[in-house]
This record gives sequence, structure tokens and C-alpha cells, in this order.
Amino acid sequence: MTRHQLSLLLLAGFLCMLHVHAFAQQKVRAEKIGSRIDIHIGNLFFTSYRFDTNEKYPFFYPVNGPSGASVSSMRNGTYPHHSSLFFGCDMVNGGNYWQEGLDRGQIVALRAEIEQPDEFTVIIHNENIWTRPGANAPIKDIRKITITSTTKDIFQLDFDVTMEMLEDVTIKKTNHSLFSGRMDPDLSVVNGGTMINAEGDKGEKATFGKPSPWIDFYGPRGTGIEGMAIMQHPSNDWYPSPWFTRDYGFFSPTPMYWPVDDTQTLLAKGEKVTLRYRVLVHSGDHVAAGIDSHFETYQKD
Repeated sequence: MTRHQLSLLLLAGFLCMLHVHAFAQQKVRAEKIGSRIDIHIGNLFFTSYRFDTNEKYPFFYPVNGPSGASVSSMRNGTYPHHSSLFFGCDMVNGGNYWQEGLDRGQIVALRAEIEQPDEFTVIIHNENIWTRPGANAPIKDIRKITITSTTKDIFQLDFDVTMEMLEDVTIKKTNHSLFSGRMDPDLSVVNGGTMINAEGDKGEKATFGKPSPWIDFYGPRGTGIEGMAIMQHPSNDWYPSPWFTRDYGFFSPTPMYWPVDDTQTLLAKGEKVTLRYRVLVHSGDHVAAGIDSHFETYQKD
């Protein structure tokens, strides 16, 4: 083979790789309908970002996997404050921005706008005020939510939030805090699913209170496996936060249940806290989905 033929062969291989990558990358589109934003990936409905004024806080529901079924659940009689995939906090200056009861505290959307930089990316810009009757608003938050999908088997949601303290803030020790996911009961550990962290620990007893970069939660669905992983970015304050986990399907990286002084977290007026999380909704278990390698890529972002 001549050098010229070899060069043509290498060029053809490179172009083939580019074609495969482009084919694998799925188009994403968004539509704002009233107080929600619907996201579609390829031909599938992925999720709705919901911010109705009658809700406790903005949240995502459903969160559909590649099968088309939701990996998350939307409340139940025992835990009506678990709204699929969400961000909130209890015990904030005497208010509750997590559990039911709007008079106790509410995270209200001031704006929610769609940006589409290209056909493979949707970005939601969302600004919220934390408010309750008879009290000053303690926090304003600005969220940047980016949805992409590089393969048909993984949907990616990046949730970046900056919390600005509008006054001195005291968050008493609470397990109800920050970014959280509630799995569909069919995928829970109690129903045969698997919850595993980056160190390979499995289940509630082994993962509860343990700091870890990520946890993946998955279970049998039809003839395959489907699940959802939550990752913490290394730039986050309190990284890696310990996880509050439950075998029935709840998981959340939360420093507020393990504060430095064991009683409360103090944040000064004007202080800003930026937290970044990546959610991967995927087919297969954590090995098949390559969760560990996805985190290695994420931590470099």
C-alpha cells in the first residue's frame, strides 16, 4: 500500500467516525406551554420542567428513559413532597421550601426561557424567588438547565444553580435539602433494583451518609434495565456531599444533614453558592452505561 493510499484510508476512517458520531447524536427540541416546558429527544418525549404557581417548587416530571417510560415517580401518600426530580430546602430561616404547604414557603418562578444554540442542545434559563407570607425572601436562585443526548441510550440533563442570599440565612440540620431524585417504585431496591455509588457500595445501608461523586439507581424494565444517575461536580461547595439514600427510591447529595457544626449551615447576606449536577437517564446498568467514564468527562467540564 502506498503512502497516498494509506492517507486516503485513514481519511475515510476519520470521516466514518464523524458520521457515526453525528448519527448517534440526537436532536433535542423544547416547547413552552403555559407553566411548563416540554422537552423531546429524537422521537421521544423526555421530560417536562414544571413551574406552576400552585406548586411548591419547579420540578421535572415525568423523566422518561430511552424506553419511553418514566424512571422517576410523582409523589405518593407517604411522601407527597417527593416530586420526581427537584431542588429545594427545608429549615431555611424558619421556612420550609420542600414539604407540602405553600404558606410554609414556596419557590416561585419569576421567569423561564428557552435557548436553543443548536439542534442538539436545549437550555432553560430559570430565575426563582424563595418566598413565604409574613417573612422576607431569604434566597433568589438562577438555574441553567442544559439537555443533550449523544446516544440513543443516554439522555443528559445538566442542572446548574446559583443561590444568592438576600439576607443572612440559617439552615438548620435537615435531610430535606438541595437536589434530589425519587425513582419509580418498579426500579427501587425494595422491588429488585440496584442503588450503587462510585465506590461500588450498594443499597441504603452502605451508601447512607457516605460522600461519593455519584450514585446510580436502576432496575429491570421490560426485557432490559433502565435507570438514573445523579453526579456532583467537583467545583461544588461541600464536595463530595454525603448522600441521603432510601431503598424505596430516594437519593440526594446533601451536606445539610451533616453540617460542619452538626446543627446548622450559615450563609451571609450577599453570599452566592453555585452547585452543579449532572443527571444521566440511561439504558443498562452502571457498567453498560459507562457512568464512571461519564463522570471522568464531567469533572473536567
